[in-house]
Amino acid sequence: MIDSRETYQYYIKQDQLALGRQQDGRPRFFGDEIWKFEILLRKVEYDLNCRHGAVGKLIGKWHKMRFHRLSVRLGFTIPPNVFGPGLSIPHYGTIVVHGNVRAGKNCRLQEGVTIGATNGSHEAAVIGDNCYFGSGAKVIGAVRIADDVAVGANAVVTKDIMESGTTWVGIPAKRINNQGSRSNLCSALFEKEAD
Repeated sequence: MIDSRETYQYYIKQDQLALGRQQDGRPRFFGDEIWKFEILLRKVEYDLNCRHGAVGKLIGKWHKMRFHRLSVRLGFTIPPNVFGPGLSIPHYGTIVVHGNVRAGKNCRLQEGVTIGATNGSHEAAVIGDNCYFGSGAKVIGAVRIADDVAVGANAVVTKDIMESGTTWVGIPAKRINNQGSRSNLCSALFEKEAD
């Protein structure tokens, strides 16, 4: 969770790496809407968690309004304070995430992903680090997903996935191999780990 200016900057750098963006940190004027969305998401998180006082709240409202408009335009329903650093959204398209989801670092969401609660419950998924969700994947209910898990296209997860480094597909999702998610994530995220 972003709790200081330093963690805000760290989240931005990790998101930038996850998206494969150049290190100058600035999105292009035309295009780069997803990168602009992620920057605004992190600004809103910083505003909610760190800004206080009248001026801070005014800035926060401005960022929240811009974030909402861009969310609607891109089809993303991603609330603040859900994803750790290294969030990657490679394509436009409907993505819906419940506000009580908690996801670790380096999460990649393809278009059409839904991660939600069920039957009016407010309990939602807890997702580990380095997870990948393919196009149209669904995670329903208060399930736990281990680190380094890949959920394939159109898979539906309704039960806990506690085996790290595995790939799951189908309805309901079943394990098909032990390859995990790293081949689906930006390799730059893991270069420092290798050192």
